[in-house]
Amino acid sequence: MKNSVTVFLQQGSQKQNSKTIKQFSESGLIKEIIIISADEKYSSFEKARVIHSKHFNSSETIKLIAQYSSTEYTMIINEQNPIRPGQFCPDRFYQIAKNTNASMVYSDFYEEDNGRLAAHPVIDYQEGSLRDDFDFGKILFVKTDSLKIAAEKDRGNFKFAGLYNLRLGLSQLGRIIRVPEYLYTVESSEEIGSEEKHFSYVDPKNREVQIEMEKAVTQYLIDIGAYVHPPFKEIDLNTVNNFEFEASVIIPVRNRVKTIGDAVESVLKQKTGFKFNLIVVDNHSTDGTTDIIKKLASNDERLIHYIPERNDLGIGGCWNAGVHHNKCGRFAVQLDSDDIYKDENTLQTIVDVFHKEKCGMVIGSYQITDFNLKELPPGLIDHKEWTDDNGPNNALRINGLGAPRAFFTPLLREIKIPNVSYGEDYSIGLAISRQYKIGRIYHSIYMCRRWEGNSDAQLDIVKMNLNNTYKDRIRTFELLARKKIK
Repeated sequence: MKNSVTVFLQQGSQKQNSKTIKQFSESGLIKEIIIISADEKYSSFEKARVIHSKHFNSSETIKLIAQYSSTEYTMIINEQNPIRPGQFCPDRFYQIAKNTNASMVYSDFYEEDNGRLAAHPVIDYQEGSLRDDFDFGKILFVKTDSLKIAAEKDRGNFKFAGLYNLRLGLSQLGRIIRVPEYLYTVESSEEIGSEEKHFSYVDPKNREVQIEMEKAVTQYLIDIGAYVHPPFKEIDLNTVNNFEFEASVIIPVRNRVKTIGDAVESVLKQKTGFKFNLIVVDNHSTDGTTDIIKKLASNDERLIHYIPERNDLGIGGCWNAGVHHNKCGRFAVQLDSDDIYKDENTLQTIVDVFHKEKCGMVIGSYQITDFNLKELPPGLIDHKEWTDDNGPNNALRINGLGAPRAFFTPLLREIKIPNVSYGEDYSIGLAISRQYKIGRIYHSIYMCRRWEGNSDAQLDIVKMNLNNTYKDRIRTFELLARKKIK
């Protein structure tokens, strides 16, 4: 057991690294501590040696770690700020890794800010945990034999996706296990805003990173037999002529008295060359929303105010109610009750894409704004990372597909939407993209408003973990379905 672990530490400042080295060097389990530095002049360190790699997350770094680790297990510390191990932290990692024969172990941790500890729980890894921003914390405890095999298989020569590619490889060699214990403490760093972090994958300046991440996940999907490829199915519009309306906008709503009027107005002012209507699925509102919808419906017959008999519906369930309504049109088009269409051409633009491309689903682009339509960072969300040939595969790596979303109604009635209020749109998008062509619109046609009552307002870590666990489960379901395709 003694001298069973080699620690690899990301270079920080002299003071930061010294603190971490001092803490971990006291454990009899640790044989050696090695700092990975991009600075070739960075070499002098007591109780640790230094090796050099330009990018910590690169394939070069992973290969160096595999080369220099001579112990049974390898601890990778992916953090510049000081790490303080909890009581018998290395021993606990070692014990669990040894007992479970896991390829990698990670744990919950604390963040310290001005002397106060804040819990930072992470979530369990599952087959669908393919997001490149999956939160493993700051310590990865890896079986060295598995690490060496994964490093040897890495042919990507990644500058940014080496660490991501490593854990995809490790997941094929053994279990990745979370320890639901707070095994260490990190001195907190200054965080970027959650909105900017959430949409970092569509930031143009991160494009080079995203291309590498896509390459890594695509190869992984090929390796495990879950890769889908063109040609994708096109819908046959000639087989369905029994729709009174060409399109229906569907708005699920509950207690949005402040915003529902704007949303409805943005639909009713649409200019189209076809007949459309609006189905507002009022999920038993109690704040005056119902009265507003009734009044608006009395002045325009295109507005259908539908209150479901069921009282157990989430957003997805409300969508199902709208899609299966006998007045639903050939295409069902999304609008959230907080948001508005950008102008009077949105609906026509979406339907034109359906007819031109014969796709099962159309996804637009949107701008994030405040309640008064002032643009907020990161601005336009256009998901240009999507490509016609590989978009359905890359979709398993990211956490959303964009908005507004629109569907070929017969297809949506067949597949059906999960009766939940988070991730329902992502789930149906993955399911459709498995077989059908997806149409994209890359200019803004939708205004996504952020305000204090918005469901996308700041979430605490417990809620974010619940959301991410559900989306990972959706991806797991989808991976299993794609593996069945011959």
